[in-house]
Amino acid sequence: MGETPAFKRVETNGVERIPDAERTARPVDLFRLSFGGANTFSTAVLGAFPILFGLSFWQGLAATALGLVAGALVLCPMAVFGTVNGTNNAVSSSAHLGVHGRVVGSFLSLLTAVTFFAISVWSSGDALVGTAARVLAVPEAPASFAVAYAIFAVLVLVVCIYGFRIMLWVNKIAVVAATALFVLGAVAFGGGFDPSYPGTLPASDAPLFWSSFIGAALIVLANPMSFGAFLGDWSRYIPSTTPRGRVVAAALLAQLATIVPFGFGLVTATVIAGAAPEYLAAEAPNYVGGLLAVSPGWYFGPLCLIALIGGLSTGTTALYGTGLDFSSVFPRFSRVRATVLVGVLSIALIFVGRFGFNLVQSISTFAALIVTCTGPWMVVMILGYLTRRGWYDPDALQVFNRRQRGGRYWFDRGWNWRGMAAWLVSAGVALLFVNIPGQLVGPLGDLAGGVDVSLPLSLVLAAVGYLGLLRAFPEPRGVFGPDGPRWVPCADTPVPPITSDSEPAPAAR
Repeated sequence: MGETPAFKRVETNGVERIPDAERTARPVDLFRLSFGGANTFSTAVLGAFPILFGLSFWQGLAATALGLVAGALVLCPMAVFGTVNGTNNAVSSSAHLGVHGRVVGSFLSLLTAVTFFAISVWSSGDALVGTAARVLAVPEAPASFAVAYAIFAVLVLVVCIYGFRIMLWVNKIAVVAATALFVLGAVAFGGGFDPSYPGTLPASDAPLFWSSFIGAALIVLANPMSFGAFLGDWSRYIPSTTPRGRVVAAALLAQLATIVPFGFGLVTATVIAGAAPEYLAAEAPNYVGGLLAVSPGWYFGPLCLIALIGGLSTGTTALYGTGLDFSSVFPRFSRVRATVLVGVLSIALIFVGRFGFNLVQSISTFAALIVTCTGPWMVVMILGYLTRRGWYDPDALQVFNRRQRGGRYWFDRGWNWRGMAAWLVSAGVALLFVNIPGQLVGPLGDLAGGVDVSLPLSLVLAAVGYLGLLRAFPEPRGVFGPDGPRWVPCADTPVPPITSDSEPAPAAR
């Protein structure tokens, strides 16, 4: 019998460096996984927000384009770490936060993955049940939603257990299929679309316009940034000899391509605003219900497929990262065991959160807070990459996973307080400026006229703070490559040798 195809074999690799012989992926594969994870119904829901905020179609399109380009530019450098180091981004963060400090990235990505897994299952399940209710007269009862959620969750868990290769295979199909179905929406809703839709904001209220415009752009910006912790999960299978510009370009283009689902949400929201405005009422907006109300009957089937394909794509990219990061924090768990354990717990959270405590809206707020905290972590990583000239010691990155001590990234007892302080202060201050009406408003949340500036503020503070600390307190020369540091000085501090966990590592002086 012939050898089993790669995508049918269960992936056994964890966060250890991927062997060169197995690193056969290409930048286009990174594109497929990144785009597939965002080319979904939940992204289309975000695309409706400019209209919900009262903007006109053209204003909403401008806000979407601004947020998407800005978010994609911040995100795309995060793709290089996996290619350079052959491991995920949380492990790579050891170089900038320390051997122990890398747990920050692990827990941020763990929380992000669980949260977006839940959101993808809920949004896709709700769309599937709503469509089935109109086509097949399926009752919109708790039992129907439970079945839909279970189908999505189990499918996602099975794909994630098999791992990277089957995810790639699924997304090769999903990217083309979902895009075609979204484009087909131009036929379904083209007759009711009015590009001159004026919005609902008073023309004379400039402060309200800018508040709505910036708020809509920031919501879009947060979507690509939510992938920051995951890009290394997929790019680690790309050979280290691949030009880094191609890897960055693949990540950038994948996010720019999400103008398709964002545009679908924006266009259909204008149709709903004209034909069924009651579904976009500010007190209780229901985009999914409005979409089904204005959709022609023949498009219900494609909507079901978008919900199914999108839920599978987003869920797998999120849950795969969950298992991988859990195994990186607790290396005694294999990737498969960690995926099963966290997957089962995540599915339980989905059901309890939906039927026990109705946490659907609250977990969306939690997702926004996680992205606000992830942003400065990404800035520390990217600036660290630039100051190190892209040079890393992949073996020293694995000290934590091997239960060892010392090495280039040991710093002060396993913590690099420069990166840790920059992340902690910027994230902490940014949380004070959070402004999510009806959910959470920080103590300083109203200082920007009601606009939630927490995410861009966290990025700026992290950049200024981290570079300032690197200049004021230089890192050891040993963490830099043969060409030395860029923009910052370095110190002649010795690097402690790598030792077993039972042996004390000499402190760097």
